[in-house]
Amino acid sequence: MKIKNSIKTLRTRHRENQVVRRRGRLYIINKKVRRYKARQG
Repeated sequence: MKIKNSIKTLRTRHRENQVVRRRGRLYIINKKVRRYKARQG
């Protein structure tokens, strides 16, 4: 999982990417290509 300051650019890398807010943090999850996981902060 990548930890980035800004996940806006990571969201557009794949069309299956979803932005999810969990416990006050922003995550990018992708069910098909799991290597695109990322967290902000």
